Amino acid sequence: MDSQNPFEGEISLNRRKGENSVREVRHGSRGGDIELLGLSHKEIGDDDARLVYLNDPVKSNERYEFAGNSIRTSKYSVFSFLPRNLFRQFHRVAYIYFLIIAVLNQLPQLAVFGRGASIMPLAFVLSVTAVKDAYEDWRRHRSDRVENNRLAWVLVDDEFQQKKWKDIQVGEILKIQANETFPCDIVLLSTSEPTGVAFVQTVNLDGESNLKTRYAKQETISKIPEEEMINGLIKCERPNRNIYGFQANMEVEGKRLSLGPSNILLRGCELKNTAWAIGVAVYCGRETKAMLNSSGAPSKRSHLETRMNFETIILSLFLTLLCSIVSICAAVWLRHRKDELDILPFYRRKDFAHGAPQNFNYYGWGLEIIFTFLMSVIVFQIMIPISLYISMELVRVGQAYFMIRDMLLYDEESNSRFQCRSLNINEDLGQIKYVFSDKTGTLTENKMEFQCASIWGVDYSGGRTISRNDPVQVDGKILQPKMEVKVDPQLLELSRSGKDTKGAKHVHDFLLALAACNTIVPLVVDDTSDSPVKLLDYQGESPDEQALAYAAAAYGFMLTERTSGHIVINIQGERQRFNVLGLHEFDSDRKRMSVILGCPDKTVKVFVKGADTSMFSVIDRSLNTNIIHATEAHLQTYSSMGLRTLVFGIRELNNSEFEQWHLAFEAASTAIIGRAALLRKVANNVENSLTILGASAIEDKLQQGVPEAIESLRTAGIKAWVLTGDKQETAISIGYSSKLLTSKMTSIIINSNSKQSSRRSLEDALVTSKKLTITSGITHNTGASDAAAVNPVALIIDGTSLVHILDSELEELLFELATKCSVVLCCRVAPLQKAGIVALVKNRTRDMTLAIGDGANDVSMIQMADVGVGISGREGQQAVMASDFAMGQFRFLVPLLLVHGHWNYQRMGYMILYNFYRNAVFVLVLFWYVIFTSFTLTTAITEWSSMLYSIIYTALPTIVVGILDKDLSRRTLLKYPQLYGAGHRQEAYNTKLFWLTMIDTLWQSVAVFSIPLFAYWASSIDGSSIGDLWTLAVVILVNLHLAMDISRWSWITHAVIWGSIIATFICVTIIDAVPIFSGYWAIFHVAKTELFWLCLLAIVLAALIPRYVVKFLYQYYSPCDIQIAREAEKFRSPRELRNTKIETNPILGSPHR
Repeated sequence: MDSQNPFEGEISLNRRKGENSVREVRHGSRGGDIELLGLSHKEIGDDDARLVYLNDPVKSNERYEFAGNSIRTSKYSVFSFLPRNLFRQFHRVAYIYFLIIAVLNQLPQLAVFGRGASIMPLAFVLSVTAVKDAYEDWRRHRSDRVENNRLAWVLVDDEFQQKKWKDIQVGEILKIQANETFPCDIVLLSTSEPTGVAFVQTVNLDGESNLKTRYAKQETISKIPEEEMINGLIKCERPNRNIYGFQANMEVEGKRLSLGPSNILLRGCELKNTAWAIGVAVYCGRETKAMLNSSGAPSKRSHLETRMNFETIILSLFLTLLCSIVSICAAVWLRHRKDELDILPFYRRKDFAHGAPQNFNYYGWGLEIIFTFLMSVIVFQIMIPISLYISMELVRVGQAYFMIRDMLLYDEESNSRFQCRSLNINEDLGQIKYVFSDKTGTLTENKMEFQCASIWGVDYSGGRTISRNDPVQVDGKILQPKMEVKVDPQLLELSRSGKDTKGAKHVHDFLLALAACNTIVPLVVDDTSDSPVKLLDYQGESPDEQALAYAAAAYGFMLTERTSGHIVINIQGERQRFNVLGLHEFDSDRKRMSVILGCPDKTVKVFVKGADTSMFSVIDRSLNTNIIHATEAHLQTYSSMGLRTLVFGIRELNNSEFEQWHLAFEAASTAIIGRAALLRKVANNVENSLTILGASAIEDKLQQGVPEAIESLRTAGIKAWVLTGDKQETAISIGYSSKLLTSKMTSIIINSNSKQSSRRSLEDALVTSKKLTITSGITHNTGASDAAAVNPVALIIDGTSLVHILDSELEELLFELATKCSVVLCCRVAPLQKAGIVALVKNRTRDMTLAIGDGANDVSMIQMADVGVGISGREGQQAVMASDFAMGQFRFLVPLLLVHGHWNYQRMGYMILYNFYRNAVFVLVLFWYVIFTSFTLTTAITEWSSMLYSIIYTALPTIVVGILDKDLSRRTLLKYPQLYGAGHRQEAYNTKLFWLTMIDTLWQSVAVFSIPLFAYWASSIDGSSIGDLWTLAVVILVNLHLAMDISRWSWITHAVIWGSIIATFICVTIIDAVPIFSGYWAIFHVAKTELFWLCLLAIVLAALIPRYVVKFLYQYYSPCDIQIAREAEKFRSPRELRNTKIETNPILGSPHR
C-alpha cells in the first residue's frame, strides 16, 4: 500500500476518511468512480439517526423493528431453489436458445427427434450446474446454522445468561470473554482493564493481524450491569458499509458523550489480551458492517469470451442460412411436384387408411415452409455448442488448480499460496498490455526501517551506525524492543545528555514526538521461557508508525503504556507520564496528525507530524529560516535516496489557547451534524504557527526480484505504470533502483497547479515526444510502441496535475502522451485517482489492463482494471479480498503472466475454435444429407448419437487438452519473454483463424459425407447403417484433428482421445442393440464388411491431409515465434537451448477503441 507519509496507511485512507473527508476528489475518466464510501463518510442528521436504549431491547425496537441477529448467506431455500436457480442459469442466452429448440421438438408437427432425446443435452447442462449450486448453497446453510447457534452472554434480569446469537436484539447488553468473537456490532461500555481499553483483532473483517485498541468512555467504565441498572440512549447513524467510520452520541446520567470508530466493536472481530468486555448491541444480523461488506468483488468477464460472442452470432447467422436454404429448396421442390404429392411413396400427402382419403401431415405450402425451417433449426441445433460453456468452466477450474499448486508462486516468508479468486478470466492473463502497480508493499517490502533524521537543521546520516535494542527496566520488568534499529552514535550521545543545551533540547523534543505522536499500542510478549527479559512489541495500524516508535525506543524514549487518557514513556530510564488531552488523526485533506499532551512539567504541547507539503504550510517560516532551509535540503537528499520522509513540528499552548481548543474540540466531538467538518476546523486551528523540529527518513526496501521482474515485463511488451502516493523524488529513486526508469530514457515531468498550466505542460510534452520520435528516425508509418522501444520516454506526473486533467477535455491529451511513453510514474495520487488512471486507458483501448496492489487504497484500482491482483502484504487483506488473483510477491507476476497466462490463453483460444469446428463438421454432414434426401429433414444419424455427440463422444478430450497441453516449456517462456507477444497479437484466437477453421470444416464435412455415399452407391445399405458410419467417422476425425495439434502428450491425453473413440464404438453398438430404437442391429451388419473400415480410413486421410499440407507449408515458410521456439526445444539439447538466440517478431500496439 502506498502513502504520502507514514500515516497514509490504513488509518489515513480508510479509518479516518469517513470523519474528515469532505472535499470531492476528482478521479477521472467519466465513470471511473468506484463507490467505496458508506453513509458514515457523510454527515448525518436527526432523520438518519438510530435510537438505541441501553439494556432495553423492547423500547429500542418499539419505533422501528431492527433486524435480528440471525444471518443468511445462502441464496436458496428448499422451495425457491428450482425456480431461482433456473432463472439465474437462463441468463445465458444460449440456454434460452436450446430451451426453445427443445420446446419446438415437442410439437407433433416439428418432432424430428424423440421428445426425451431433444431435452437431454439442456437438461444435462442445467443439472450439472444445479448440483454444483446446490452443494455450494448447502455448505452456506450449514455455515449459517453453526454461526446462528453460537452462544453469547447476554444480560437478562440483571444477570448474564447464555443466549444464541440469532436471538440477540438491538439494545441488549453483552459480555464477551477473551478470545471470543463479537456476535454483532457493539458499543463498548467497560472492560476488565481499569482504563477501559480493549484490544481486538480484525483479521476476520479486513485481514489485518495487528491488534487495534478500542476504548470505553470514562463515564461507563465503572458501571457493573449485574449490580446497578444502566440506562442511557445512543443516537447513532444508520447501518452502512464503512468499517472504519462510526458517528454517534451517548446520553448517560445527563451527560452527552461523543462516540467514534474507537468505541465500537464489530461483528467478526476477536477480543485479545483483555479478560472481558461489556457493550450494548447497536447493529445486528444483516445490518452489521461485516454483513453489509460481504457482497464481494464485482464480477468480471473474460475478453476472449466476449470476443467469442461475435463468432457465436456469426454461427447463428450461418445456421439461419442453412435453415433458409433447406426451407427455400423444399418450397421449390413442393411447387415443382405439387401434382405428384398424392402418389409419391416417400411423400404421401393422402391418407387412404380410413375410407375417404384425407390429407396426412400436410398443412399447405406456406405452413410447410415454416415447419421445414423450424425443423431444420432442430436438426442443426448443435451448430451453437452448448457444451462449450460448461467445458470452459471445467477447464478454468483445472487451470486454477495448477496455478494454485505451482511452487514458483508460493511465498515461503508469508507461507501463502497463489489464490485464484475469480475463475472467469484465467485466459486474460495471457493478453495483458498495461500493468498498473502500487509502490509501497507491492514493489517494496513494506518493512519500514528507520535510517536517519534531520533535527534542528543537523543531518544525522553521515556517520557510522550501530544496531541497538537495549533492554530497559520498567516497573520491575526488563523490557527489550522487539526490533533492532540502526542508530547514529552522535545522535545517541545527544539523546542521553538531557535538555542541558539548546541542541539537546531539540533532540529531546524530536524523539518525544517520535514516541508520542502515533496510535501505537505497546504489548509485552508473553513467552514460556524463564528469561527475565521480555520483548516489547509495538502494535500499530501502519508499519511507518512502528518504525518510528522503535527508533525512539532505540534512542532511549521507550513507549511502555497507552490508554485512552494517557501514555507512559520511559525516557533514559525515567518513567514519565503524559496526559493525552486530544488526538487529531491523519486525514487525506490535512495530510498530517497531531497530539495534544499534558507534560509532567505542567505545560501543554502540540506535536504534529505529516507530509512536507502540508507541514511547511503550517510552520512559522518567519522563525528559524536557516533551520527550515537546511531541513528542506536534507529532505531533498533523503528523497533522492528513495527514503520516505516525514516532518515534525511543535507548539506550546498557553492556558487561553488550550481552553479555546478544548472547548472547540469537545463541541466538535459531541456533534452529530457536521462533526467531520468541525473536527477538521479545530485541527487546522491548533496546527499552525509551529516550530520545526526536524524530519525523519525511513527505508522501504525493494522486494526480491522486482528489477528483474520489471525488465521481463518490459521485454514482453507490457507497459508498467506505477501509481504512488509518495513524493516525486522518492518515487523516481525507487523507479531507478527497480529498473522501471533507465538512464536511456528521456523523462518528461509535469507538475502543474492549474488547468491552464496543465494544458501547456501536456502540449509541450507531446511536442517533445514527437521530436524524440523523429530524431530516432521513426517515421509515421510505425506505431507508438516502436518509437518508445527505440527512444524510450518516461512520463512523471503528480496528483495535483491529475486533479485538473482527469474528468476534463485534457484527458485525451494525457492519454495521447501516455501511450507514447514506455513508463508512466504518477506521484502523490489519491486512491480514486488511481482508478481514474486505469479507466483512462481501459476505456480508450482494446488492450488488457492489470492492476496490482496490497492495501485498501488500491481496491478501487484493482476493481477497475480488467484483471486485479492483490498482494498478501502487511497492510491487511483488503486488496486480496477485492482482487481476482492474489499472491505474496510482485515477482510472481512474471511466471503468472508469461507462463500460466500464456498457457491459459493458448489453450482457451484453441478450445473455443475446436468446439466451433467439432460441432460445425457434424452439422454440415447432416446438412448434406438433408440436401441429398430432397429436403425431407430425415436423419441417418440416430437421435441419441446426435445428442450424445457433444456430451460423451467428444467432450472429454478438449477439456483435458485445455487443462494440460503446453505449447512451450516454462523455461523457454521465462527465457524469452517476447513470446508473450502472441497474446497481444491475438494469435490463438482471431477472426482470420475462425474463417480458416470454418473453411477447413467445410472441406472435412464434404469428405465425411461423400466418400461413404459413393462407396455404397450401388449397394442396398440402409440409412441407419451409413449413419453409424458417419457418426464413427466424425468422432475419429475430430479426435485425430485434436491429436495433430497437441504439443505435450501424457498418459491422460492418450487415454481420453483414444478412449473417446472406443467409447463411441461402444455407445453406437449399445444403441443399435436396443430393439425399440430405429436402426436396430445396423452397426453389426455394416461393420462386418471390409468396405466399412476402408471408408473410415479414406475419410480420415482425405479430410486431414490437406490440413496437414497447409500447416506444414505455413510453418516452414512463415513460422511464428512460438513455432520457432518449439522447434528449438524439440531438436536441441537443453544445453544448446540455453545458448540459443531466437529472433522474435516486433510487438505492435493494439488499435484504440
